[in-house]
Amino acid sequence: MEIHLVDGTYELFRYHYSPNNRDLDQGAARGVVNSMLQLVDDGATHVGVATDQVIESFRNDMWDDYKDGSGIDPQLKAQFPLVEEALEAFGFAVWPQVTHEADDGLAAGAALGRDDDRVERVIICTPDKDMAQLVGDKVVQWDRRQDKWYDVAGVQEKFGVLPESIPDYLGLVGDSADGFPGLPGWGAKSTAAVLARYVHIEDIPPAAGKWDITVRGGAKLAVTLQDHLDDALLFRTLATLQPDAPVSATVDDMSWTGPAAGCAAFAESMGAERLLERAERLASR
Repeated sequence: MEIHLVDGTYELFRYHYSPNNRDLDQGAARGVVNSMLQLVDDGATHVGVATDQVIESFRNDMWDDYKDGSGIDPQLKAQFPLVEEALEAFGFAVWPQVTHEADDGLAAGAALGRDDDRVERVIICTPDKDMAQLVGDKVVQWDRRQDKWYDVAGVQEKFGVLPESIPDYLGLVGDSADGFPGLPGWGAKSTAAVLARYVHIEDIPPAAGKWDITVRGGAKLAVTLQDHLDDALLFRTLATLQPDAPVSATVDDMSWTGPAAGCAAFAESMGAERLLERAERLASR
C-alpha cells in the first residue's frame, strides 16, 4: 500500500495563479479537486490533504514576523473553506489546520503511514523545501509539477545535507516564505558545508579554529553563530514540523472510494458537474 499526502493550500495557490484560471472565485478550488482526481486516476488509493484553514499558527506566538496571511488575494483566501468542502464532497480525507499548519499535517500523516506496517511508501506531494526533513525510511517527496522525486540521496544532492539537518539548514539560511531571516552571512553553500559535517547547530564548534573543515569566511560565520545562537535555534524550531497535528485516525480513513453523499448538489453549486462525472467513473473502475 502507498499513501499520498498533499499540501492543499499549496495546490490552491498554484491553481489560483495558473494562467489557465479564468474563474478567480472558484476556479482554484475546482483545480485542486481535479488534481486529486488525477492522482486517483494515476493509481493513488489512499490520499490525505492537509490545508491551512487559517494562515496563523502557534509559530506566530514565537516570532512576530512569521507569515500571517497578510497580502493574500481576497478571492484566493475566500476559497480556503470552499476547497475543504469540495474535497470532502468528492470523498477525500481533508485535514484542516487551525493551531498548526498544513505542513505539520503532512508530518503527522507521514508518521501515521510510517507506523503502519501495511504501508510500503509514503509519498509527500509538494515541492516545499520544509518537507525534505520528513524524507527517509518509507517517506519520499514528489514534486508533481516537475515530476522530480527525492529520497535521502536526492535531498542530499539538492541541499547538501541530510534530511534531519533541514530544520538546522533553514534556521541558518532563513526562509523568506515563512518570514524568518536566518543569520547574516550564512548562505546556502556555507551552511550546507558546515551541516554536512556537523549535522546540527548545537554540534558546530563555537570557534572556526576548532572546525575540521575549511569554509570560506568560517571565522566570521562562527562569530555570527555565537552572537545569534538563540535566534538560530528559534528559527530551527520554527522550521521543525510538528507531527502532533490533527489528521485521520488511521490509514484506512484515507481510502478514496468515490464522491460522498450529496456531492451532486455541491458540484452543481460550484460548476463542477464534469468533475463529478469523472469522479463517478473513477469510483466505478
